[in-house]
Amino acid sequence: MTADVGECVTDAELVARYRRDPESFTAVHDRYFHDIYRYVAGRLDTQAAEDITAETFLLAFDRRDQFDPERGGLRPWLFGFATNLVARHRRKEARHYRALARLGPDPAAESHENRVVTSVAAQRMQPHLARALAALSSGERDVLLLVALGELSYDEVAQALGISAGTVGSRLSRARTKIHTILEKETVHG
Repeated sequence: MTADVGECVTDAELVARYRRDPESFTAVHDRYFHDIYRYVAGRLDTQAAEDITAETFLLAFDRRDQFDPERGGLRPWLFGFATNLVARHRRKEARHYRALARLGPDPAAESHENRVVTSVAAQRMQPHLARALAALSSGERDVLLLVALGELSYDEVAQALGISAGTVGSRLSRARTKIHTILEKETVHG
């Protein structure tokens, strides 16, 4: 008897299932799609996020027999694929952040209340944040966005990128320092 999707099934049980029945890999997709999509959408535009998220799961399905539960969980394994696919779009990503920085705040789309609530803080900071993200090295940006958007732990980021947890910590610290310095400088002089 198979378990319903709503049951608490561990990653190890999911792996055992899809190794017996590849069609059950859909449970991996169902469990982690939102996390991967949110991470990729935070790094790229939504169209690219849809494509890269789909490609992430296609790659994972194609390489499902290579997953080793001894090395960690499915979630960081999938984030590793997603990060590598985003890396292929690295130049596009950097251009995206530079373009956002040049654009300034988006014009308000809806009611006055929406303009006041939404635009005042978030849109005012968007170009500054985009410039700050563009100024980071790719390694720093990967670590920062895996933590901030993917909500991965240091160990999960380390597993996803194939680096040590210590390297994750140092890259994250450098990224935060650079972001803080750039934002502080731009808000004082901007």
